[in-house]
Amino acid sequence: MALSISEPRVPMATVDGRNLQDAIDLISRGADEILPLDELKEKLDSGRPLKIKAGFDPTAPDLHLGHTVLINKLRQFQDLGHEVIFLIGDFTGLIGDPTGKNQTRQPLTEEQLMQNAETYAAQVFKILDKEKTRVEYNSRWMNDLKPQDFVRLAAKLTVARMLERDDFNKRFKSEQPISIHEFLYPLMQGYDSVALEADVELGGTDQRFNLLMGRELQRDAKQKPQTILMMPILEGLDGGKKMSKSLGNYVGLNDEPGDMYGKLMGISDDLMWRYYDLLSFKGNDELAALRASVESGSVSPNAAKADLAKELITRFHDADAAERASKSAGNKFKAGDIPDEMPEMSLSADADGGVPLAVLLRETGLAKSSSEARSFITQGAVRINGELETDLQYRVNSGETHVFQCGKKRFVRVTVTNQ
Repeated sequence: MALSISEPRVPMATVDGRNLQDAIDLISRGADEILPLDELKEKLDSGRPLKIKAGFDPTAPDLHLGHTVLINKLRQFQDLGHEVIFLIGDFTGLIGDPTGKNQTRQPLTEEQLMQNAETYAAQVFKILDKEKTRVEYNSRWMNDLKPQDFVRLAAKLTVARMLERDDFNKRFKSEQPISIHEFLYPLMQGYDSVALEADVELGGTDQRFNLLMGRELQRDAKQKPQTILMMPILEGLDGGKKMSKSLGNYVGLNDEPGDMYGKLMGISDDLMWRYYDLLSFKGNDELAALRASVESGSVSPNAAKADLAKELITRFHDADAAERASKSAGNKFKAGDIPDEMPEMSLSADADGGVPLAVLLRETGLAKSSSEARSFITQGAVRINGELETDLQYRVNSGETHVFQCGKKRFVRVTVTNQ
């Protein structure tokens, strides 16, 4: 287990000349909920570096932009002078987080978990400052617990309380099995906060139950309860469902620069601002100025997307790669030409065995609504495989795959399936 613990920097309330409100504004940007906010303000105003924890179970080897939302927020805390703890759940990964699952997860082996953990570390240090990051593995303290310790820990929570969790409640009512070891997961995650004496824990909105468990166990251990900062789940390139490799609406951290550029240039104008809030390291003032420029028309939405794409490609590759991707795309994105790199999606056919073109444009994010999609079609702004399509009645049949273009630079490859 490798540890890299940075020296405490200047207290947050004064670092880089920022006052407390500036820090709160930066930390809360994009956040879904902070519990309780007054506690966070009090901790930040104490002038001491806080212990900021976020845990990640290494259950898959590769990360995408959706996984970086929490890591980006860790970096903001890090830049403000706080101690960031990147917690790898090599022990809890053996259980498997049951959050949002409708069935028991297949546990991974220790070897698989450690291989994935090594991949995680290589990717997250493209965001976090390696020299200022404390890396922990929760097996360090979990392996020291005796059987009686687990019994005492399990005694702190009732089955009735556990069944308050929406996912467990649904499985119980539908008579889907719930394994006893799954009940241990929230307790294990909460105990991590006790072992680390965390001041703040970050997690997704789907982790609310687990995060609150940390506060309860810290109180029981006579510690000051951690503040919880919940970040939203990042929408995928389609602007609807969460970013997921299985849905094909993702941008992988290891994607080639050209692929990243093409995917990000294809997102909708509204989704662009969501990505800026959650993925960009531009300051609040800089971001507000950019938004104003786009709204006034002095900067085009496509130019803003290109700036975001280059920022992210620079982070995960380098500046030269970002510039090459931009120039290459500029040569490809012409009306009637089809680029090599673009988002890819699957849509389910309707009862008639297909998908209307206007619905497809809406569902893929090429249009904000069906009415806007119909306007694009009648205005001659839609192409299929490079060919202009103006028929409002056009349908894509099940089993077909086509490239759909809206405007000059927005492309998506769509497959219609029966599923």
